Amino acid sequence: MMISPHNDKAQHTHISSFWSSPSLNLGLILVIPSVVLLVLVSTLVPHPSTFSPLSSPWKWRYGGHRYSSIFNGSSTDSPFMEAETDKLAPNMSFSDALIDKDVDNVTSTTRVVKRSSKLEMVEAYMARARSSIKEAARVRNLTSIHQDPDYVPHGPIYRNANAFHRSYLEMEKLFKIYVYQEGEPPMFHNGPCKSIYSSEGRFIHEVEKGKFYTTQDPDEALVYFLPFSVAMLVRYLYESESLKTDAIGRIVIDYIHVISGKYPYWNRSLGADHFMLSCHDWGPLASSYVPHLFNKSIRVLCNANTSEGFTPAKDASFPEINLLKGEADIGGLPPSRRSILAFFAGHLHGYIRYLLLNEWKDKNDPDVQVYDQLPKGVSYMSKLKNSRFCLCPSGYEVASPRIVEAIYAECVPVLISDGYVAPFSDVLNWKSFSVQITVKDIPNIKRILMGISQRQYLRMQRRVKQVQRHFVVNPTHKRYDVFHMINHSIWLRRLNVHIQDFGVP
Repeated sequence: MMISPHNDKAQHTHISSFWSSPSLNLGLILVIPSVVLLVLVSTLVPHPSTFSPLSSPWKWRYGGHRYSSIFNGSSTDSPFMEAETDKLAPNMSFSDALIDKDVDNVTSTTRVVKRSSKLEMVEAYMARARSSIKEAARVRNLTSIHQDPDYVPHGPIYRNANAFHRSYLEMEKLFKIYVYQEGEPPMFHNGPCKSIYSSEGRFIHEVEKGKFYTTQDPDEALVYFLPFSVAMLVRYLYESESLKTDAIGRIVIDYIHVISGKYPYWNRSLGADHFMLSCHDWGPLASSYVPHLFNKSIRVLCNANTSEGFTPAKDASFPEINLLKGEADIGGLPPSRRSILAFFAGHLHGYIRYLLLNEWKDKNDPDVQVYDQLPKGVSYMSKLKNSRFCLCPSGYEVASPRIVEAIYAECVPVLISDGYVAPFSDVLNWKSFSVQITVKDIPNIKRILMGISQRQYLRMQRRVKQVQRHFVVNPTHKRYDVFHMINHSIWLRRLNVHIQDFGVP
């Protein structure tokens, strides 16, 4: 078919008029810049994967429960350091972070970006903290290299000052406790604050205040607190006439059943990121009723006795502090004015005290003064403050409030016990500021203490004064005090747990 010149010219005229129409010009003005903008955006904006906090999926190794503190010079074997992760984006919130992962059976040009779970982000931040502490543990200086406006750990009282400082700073950034709200006072959410069990009550009350470390969002918590007081359970449930303790076990079992049925957190970790706390001697007893439930959870105990199942890799020791007046009496005479070599006063509790009193009570030795009951008019605290060494034998249980009393009085503590794990011993080098005497050496106490030179004693006494800050109960808590140190011990145990190891998908 042939097109006539007339028709071709008409078609050309029609096309020309189309391109020159005002409506088309306006459309081009609007469309062309938009196209250019889209091209620029697609060129300059990075691929979504660059927003990922992880450049590849996590690689986990199970650390198990070997006990090798990162602070004792064996950092390469530490179970706290077994998890690895690639670089993590700093300052990224749990809820907003994205994880960019390759997906099997997807073409090489396809990437899947998904919103991470809070559990994944918690574990990622924990892995980053482990790596940071492990790196800090390589520094063998006696003084931390990290900056701190309040206190820089230093000296031989620490196993590794730099590692402890790094760990403490990481705890302040990341540590979060969720307190289960179930349970009613006085046995739950309550505890004694002016007795030999004051450490238990003080911690419960401070956590309940919610000023430090606590969170209202259980999904972002690192640990979960079971807020029952063993001291209160014993007070209200122990049947003294029949000596029955079954009711204590039943209420603990019932509580675990309640929270495990209502929340997913206990079941997903088998309780490994949950902790209970007790300064009462029956703390281990309360958990022993349910060994199948508590064999993975963290037990924070004053009665830290390895012969009774205390496991340093997962359990934490904290100090027994007897605050009869609700506050501590700090200070003592200078070393040059301390006239007593060694002092002890206490009732006959347990076989170690029996051996001590039997050996030294009636010797009337002015250097080693041992009493089961002080004479009238003699002040217990004045004796502590006037002694160079304070004897701290175990009673019915391994823990003794005399250890902290000695530290408060700036008297070098002498630990006499079997199977006792001293408080904060992950961090503190107890041999640098205390004397440890075996039970069989009780008859040799004077010879052992007299064998410590004046120079060495003065060093130890200065270190006792330095370590005080970690045992002081402050009305308004200060960094590095006993409340924060108890939390740091729990933090270290949580570092030793990888939730993925317990079947979480």
